[in-house]
Amino acid sequence: MIRTILVFAFLGTALVLILPWFVLWSVVTGNPDAMYWLSMRAMAMAMRIARVRVHVEGVGNIPPGVCVFVSNHASNLDPLVYFPAIPRRISVLIKKELLRIPILAAGMRAAKFVPVDRADREAAAASVDQAVQYMHRGLSFAVFAEGTRSPDGRMRPFKKGAVLMAIQAAVPIVPVSIAGTQHLMRKGSRKINPGEVTVRFGEPVDASQFPLERRNELLAALEAAVAAGLPADQRPELAAR
Repeated sequence: MIRTILVFAFLGTALVLILPWFVLWSVVTGNPDAMYWLSMRAMAMAMRIARVRVHVEGVGNIPPGVCVFVSNHASNLDPLVYFPAIPRRISVLIKKELLRIPILAAGMRAAKFVPVDRADREAAAASVDQAVQYMHRGLSFAVFAEGTRSPDGRMRPFKKGAVLMAIQAAVPIVPVSIAGTQHLMRKGSRKINPGEVTVRFGEPVDASQFPLERRNELLAALEAAVAAGLPADQRPELAAR
């Protein structure tokens, strides 16, 4: 538990004492790159403090140019091990509730993170449109396709938002399998246990080859690709048999 306290103390200090200056720099210069990469280094450092060892596989599968990274979501640790593993600046679809945190909200807006109101279908559709606009400007996205964390680490059916984004923007989708985080920080727990996790990038799927009428076919292919990179205890129940 001591290491967990150290992680939260480290991240809290960075959020309160360091991030505001980089947010200000991002606003003044119009360039959030320094803030973004500092945040990624802070996440990676937090995992080292927690003694969480992150193994990254398949980086060579990431295509050049804009793409959508789509993964499973098993734990609150996922962003801390996943986002720093992506070797380019990305944007993220986030819960709108996160914008209630003042300093963090300013940083996320500067980084062009897109809030999503999952209870409002029209607002959710508008968020997809905003993400597509950012992709047309050269920004890749990372999406937790299940929409929320799995209660037990086993992958649940994906929502269609990421597929719609990729089809409309005509960009590749990179399936990402995050394995092991559910054992290190369980849903409902604040304790981070030491251990190993794997972030595995699969072969990309060219969403530009799928019209909207075939979005369910693309979604099924994406679910299968992410599940294939997971251990049996994290795959959907039918796929694990």
